[in-house]
Amino acid sequence: MKTIYTSDLKAGDEFINELFLLQDVTRRTTKDGRPYLLCTLRDNAGQAGAVFWNVPEYIEQWTTAGTAVLISGRVVNYKDTIQVNITDMNPGQKADLEELLPASLRSRDEMIGELRNYIASVAEPWRTLLTNILLDDAFLPRYANAPAARAMHHAYISGLLEHTLSMTKIADLLAGHYPYVNRDLLIAGVLLHDVGKTHEYEVEGGFAISEDGRLVGHIVRAIVMVEQAASTINFPPDKLQHLVHLIASHHGTQEWGSPTVPKTLEAILLHQIDLLDSRIQGFLDYVRGDGSDKAWTSKSSPMFNTELRRPDGMSE
Repeated sequence: MKTIYTSDLKAGDEFINELFLLQDVTRRTTKDGRPYLLCTLRDNAGQAGAVFWNVPEYIEQWTTAGTAVLISGRVVNYKDTIQVNITDMNPGQKADLEELLPASLRSRDEMIGELRNYIASVAEPWRTLLTNILLDDAFLPRYANAPAARAMHHAYISGLLEHTLSMTKIADLLAGHYPYVNRDLLIAGVLLHDVGKTHEYEVEGGFAISEDGRLVGHIVRAIVMVEQAASTINFPPDKLQHLVHLIASHHGTQEWGSPTVPKTLEAILLHQIDLLDSRIQGFLDYVRGDGSDKAWTSKSSPMFNTELRRPDGMSE
């Protein structure tokens, strides 16, 4: 049973056989030829950098990212950041992922119910397409568990579903606010734009990027999934083309990974909603995880390239 979490670590702490998830393992050699490991230790409270000097060969052979490990070590300050100097490492037994990985604070069942309601709110043929993809018995658990990212925003179990539902709520509001918006198309685009992330990240591997994620990517994978599902129900080609455009363009620019830029009203809305929700949640996630007891974060946010001030009402 864990007794120490990454959020509790402070310089001078020492611990023995504490369970963590190993990530971002890099093998290096000192100038005089001695091997060492750089890695990240993760649990459901956050993550911490770690180094294992003079790592024994028998340990180096079995250490891979995504494995549960029992760590002994001492916490130090390194370049104004907490770092664990590992003194021993042993294989850990397979543990509950939600003990080692952060998870959404929202109820998964509640979110799935919300997803079903949004799907029921659109007309045919959108409803059948969404049902066949998202509510498939084999796919839904995977979709409901997936993170939205490895870092930056919604980087936790069920983060993808939380992010998607937050976006859908905003999309529903904006569809009623602006004229000429095709609500069914926009809602379908929001619900499906990131389904490829179920193939891009390996939850069992601590959100490591999969082979499919590296070679194909979530945008192309989502398009393939949608086109395959559409082909089984004789989905109208013109509607499918517009939906594919929303998925293909949702990153906004080719520099950000989209093969095309948004060219329709719904595509522009989807991109802006995605950007807004990811940035706001990225702000909240960073401020909560900073660990500072001050009004301002102790370090600059990688997303915003500046220190951030906690909102009034957020506990310091």
